Amino acid sequence: MEWKKEARILFWMAAVFLFAFFLPIGSERFREAILAMLDLAKWYAREHVILCLLPAFFIAGVIAVFISQGAVIKYFGANASKWLAYSVASVSGTILAVCSCTILPLFSSIHKRGAGLGPAVAFLYSGPAINILAIILTARILGLEMGIARTVGAVVFAVVIGLAMSLIYHKEEKEKAKAQLNFPDVPEKRPMWQTAFHFFTLVLILVFANWGRPGEDITGGAWYWLWANKWAITAVFSLLLVFSLIYILKLNWRHVLPAAFLTAVSGWLSPTPLIPVVVGIIGLSVVTLLDKSDPENREWTLSAWDFAKQIMPLLALGVLAAGFLLGSTHDDTQIAGVIPNEWVVWLVGGNSLLSNFFASVVGAFMYFATLTEVPILQGLISAGMGKGPALALLLAGPSLSLPNMLVIRGVMGTQKTIVYVLLVVLMATASGLLYGAFFP
Repeated sequence: MEWKKEARILFWMAAVFLFAFFLPIGSERFREAILAMLDLAKWYAREHVILCLLPAFFIAGVIAVFISQGAVIKYFGANASKWLAYSVASVSGTILAVCSCTILPLFSSIHKRGAGLGPAVAFLYSGPAINILAIILTARILGLEMGIARTVGAVVFAVVIGLAMSLIYHKEEKEKAKAQLNFPDVPEKRPMWQTAFHFFTLVLILVFANWGRPGEDITGGAWYWLWANKWAITAVFSLLLVFSLIYILKLNWRHVLPAAFLTAVSGWLSPTPLIPVVVGIIGLSVVTLLDKSDPENREWTLSAWDFAKQIMPLLALGVLAAGFLLGSTHDDTQIAGVIPNEWVVWLVGGNSLLSNFFASVVGAFMYFATLTEVPILQGLISAGMGKGPALALLLAGPSLSLPNMLVIRGVMGTQKTIVYVLLVVLMATASGLLYGAFFP
């Protein structure tokens, strides 16, 4: 056994040496890929970690701590009404409006609380796929039929993929259903409306803090008004959160109000919204961790921290890998990765089986922030991408990414993750073929 250990050490030493020896630093493609990797990591850190992921960790903590396991099992468990479970899970994205990475702590929390595999996976897929603003932007820029196809496809995908996962792992789900039959009916600690109020206040803060502009050429209408006033709306929901912390969670108002005041002052003085968000999260963490009245308040923040520890390292590795391989495409930035963009465009022209399959695979591995998939596709279509592959990428891309897959693997295992990704890719490929045939 000792020689095996020494052989492994020798192998990794040789691998690191060979990697350094043959490092192609003279290659322009390699240097650009490194730049793309760092650019995507920087952009992701600035645009998504503070505004998206940190609030999402606290929302996941609400599910893990304040929503009883019995409630999750009742509505999403293996014995729950299939119609209700899949109906709620398949349209959850219209409320959440999150990306493929922000959905992860929420999925992890309901999965750990005993949700059935099918409804949990339907929720995982639909969360990023049915962003209402992205659907409207798709219809406006890529055409009404593409917007309708994306909407219908996303809802159908969520239900079908969830049901397929449930059937594939039928034995495991059957055992879970038996175990949940004997789960005691534990009464809720507080009225459900109070927990729902607290939960949706946090969700709406997340939604409006990340509300994207509907289009550079749009300067009117309800969606533009919401974007133009999103921080005022976020502030209103933040005040409701203060009310919830004091009235529902029974936190000491002498602690909550100073934290709220510091957040408000930092928002008034700061040139960027990131600072008041950070101040607010620090204040919320300190207030809950120091609370002596209810151990659940402290557990809420500790649960959010557990999700952060579980998800953030894998997410960081995934973002770096995605940037290196596929490049960094956001805002007006276009930096190529190791895989040339010309190859992608060449492979997704027309409406062949290969072009639709390749578009689905690229979409599955590439990271798309909320709303960015539409302008990216607009550019690809103008460069020769077929309509079928475009829909395939739309249905596979927003819900999956390499960072997303790494985290899902940690939650439900390698085998289930591979099956889930294959189902998404195959269904996206089939949908692209059908759409391309009807709308050439």
